[in-house]
Amino acid sequence: MSVNAEKAMHLEADFLAGVESNLHAAEGGLLRGSIWQTARLDDEDRLRALLAENRTYDRERLKHLPANRRLALYGFEKRFIFGRRRTGVAIASTISPLPALVGKPEEVGPAIGLGELHDHVHKLVGEANMPHVIGVCSTTGFTPQALEAKFNIPKVSVVLIEPDGQGGWRVQAAGDAVDARLVKLFDPEKESDKVDRAREMIESYSADLLTGSLSASAVAKQANLPEHLVRMSFRQLANSDAELRLVERDGQFLMYRGAAGARSEKKSMNMIDKIKQLFSGEGDEAEKINLLAARRATLSQRRDRFYEDISKLEKKEADLLEEGKQAKSAVPRRRIAAQMAQLRKDIARQNTTGAMLNQQINIISTDIHNLTLIQQGDLAQLPDTEELTIHAVEAEEMLESLRADSEMVGSLEAGIEQTLMSDEELAILKEFENEDAGSETMATEPTVAAPPESTTQVASDAMPTATPPEPVDPAPGDSRKVDPEPS
Repeated sequence: MSVNAEKAMHLEADFLAGVESNLHAAEGGLLRGSIWQTARLDDEDRLRALLAENRTYDRERLKHLPANRRLALYGFEKRFIFGRRRTGVAIASTISPLPALVGKPEEVGPAIGLGELHDHVHKLVGEANMPHVIGVCSTTGFTPQALEAKFNIPKVSVVLIEPDGQGGWRVQAAGDAVDARLVKLFDPEKESDKVDRAREMIESYSADLLTGSLSASAVAKQANLPEHLVRMSFRQLANSDAELRLVERDGQFLMYRGAAGARSEKKSMNMIDKIKQLFSGEGDEAEKINLLAARRATLSQRRDRFYEDISKLEKKEADLLEEGKQAKSAVPRRRIAAQMAQLRKDIARQNTTGAMLNQQINIISTDIHNLTLIQQGDLAQLPDTEELTIHAVEAEEMLESLRADSEMVGSLEAGIEQTLMSDEELAILKEFENEDAGSETMATEPTVAAPPESTTQVASDAMPTATPPEPVDPAPGDSRKVDPEPS
C-alpha cells in the first residue's frame, strides 16, 4: 500500500470516523456497560518534537500529517447507590511511521513491522484483568510478519486493520479466540458503501459483458468484498437494466447481457420446447438470444478457468526451468527435463481446449449478433419502398408550395410598405435623398480658406477711402504703361 503523509492523515480520519459510530452502536450490547466515557488521545507532542528535529516550525504542517490518534471508550456499571465499576475498554487506534513521514512527507512511508506493532499494543493495554477490545489500523499497511502475529493476551482481543488500495479495508483478527462480531466492529466501511463500490467495479468491467460474463466470486475477490454483497449489486444492476440477466451455473453466480424485453419466460414451455425453438427458423428472437447468451456466459467462465490453469502451469514450468539451470548434477536435470516435457504437453492440451471454447463462443456470438439484428429490424417497423416513395413525393410538393407562398408574401410586403406611406412622407424621403446628393457634391469640390473676418475688418478701417483717378489714354505708338498717380 503506497501512502504518503497527507494520504495517511486522511486514512486516519476516515478510520476513526467510521469505527466510532460502530463502537457507540455496540454500547450496552456487544460491549458491556451502562455508563460510558469517551477519551480522544494522540501523539501530537511527539509530532511537534519530530518537526523541531527536522528544523520545521510551520504550524500548518501539523494539519497535513497523521498524529497516531486514538479513540478510547470506557464502560462502567452502577454499583450500590453512588458507586460504579469498570466493565471494559474499547480502543480504536491508528499507527503511522511518523519519523519517516515527517522527514520526507512526499515519499511513501514504510509498513509497520512486528516489533513496532507489539510495542504499540502493549502500550494500549492498561489494567491486566480488565477486558480490552483493541483495533489497530496502520495507514501504511503491515508487514507479512505483523499480519501473522497472534496476540494471545488474556482478556485482550486485537484486530488489525489496513487499507486495501481499492477504497476499502482489510480487517482480520490477531489471535485465535477473537469473536467475529468484534472483527466486524472495526470495519469502518458501511455495507451500503461496499455495495456502491461493488457496483462501480462491475460497471468498470461492463465491456466484458459484450462477449462473456461476470462472476460474483471473481468480482468479490478483486474488490475485497463479501460475495453476498456482490450478488446484491448484481441484482440491483439487473433490475435497472433490461438487458442484464442473472444465472447460477456450476456454483457460479453469473451476470451476462441478453436481449432487451420481458424477463419472464413462458411457463408452459419445457426444456424440449426451448431446444426446439432455439434451433428452429421461427420463434421469438428475444428468447433465442437469452438462451444463447446464457450458454455463452457459461462457456466464457469455463474458458477463463482454463486460462487461469494454463497460467499456473506456465509459472510452474518457469520455476522448473530455473531449477534445472541451478542444478549441477545430471540426475536432477534429467528428472526436471522429464517433468518439463510432460508439463508442456499438458499446457498444449489446455491451449487446445481453450481454442475450442473460443471457437464455440465465437459461433454463439455470431448467432446472437444476427438474431439481434433481426430483432432490431422488427422493433424499428420501418416503412416499405412504396410508402417511402409516396412520402418523398408529398414532401417535395409541400416544399414547392411553401417556396411559392414565400415569394408571393415577399412581394406583398414590399407593396404594402409603399402603400402605407403617405405623400408627405414620400416627399420628405425625396428631400433626404436630395440632401444626401448635395452633401456628396460639396464634399468633392476643393475648399479655399477665407481670411479671418477680424483681420479684414481692421484692414478696411485703417485704409482711407479715395476716388480712383481716371485712366489716361496713351499716345499712338507709345507702348509704355501709364500708372495712375499715387494718392
